Amino acid sequence: MGAMKMNWIILILAGLCEVAFTYCLGRTKGVSGSEWWTWMTGFAAFYVLSAVLLAKATQTLPLGTAYPVWTGIGAVGAVLVGIFIFKEPATFWRLFFLTTLIGSIIGLKSLS
Repeated sequence: MGAMKMNWIILILAGLCEVAFTYCLGRTKGVSGSEWWTWMTGFAAFYVLSAVLLAKATQTLPLGTAYPVWTGIGAVGAVLVGIFIFKEPATFWRLFFLTTLIGSIIGLKSLS
């Protein structure tokens, strides 16, 4: 497997780590003590892992493509986690702009 293809996989994993850290952050709401610290530890670990994987992916991928794709995966994932796990509203406009964001991510990937 070529370095470019492998770094796309690494970039996707970095984006999924971003989703994981936003999930951990969401779980800190309404908790305290050791449970709060447990979720914050998960948040910190996924945050660092996400950044490290992003840095690795940008060794062969253009930063101007990798960074928006990374944040896009995180944003889409965070919205979906909010809707499906934290029961946030799934309004028409929220889903409309989520769809345009996904289209933009696919467009950036196809240009690289």
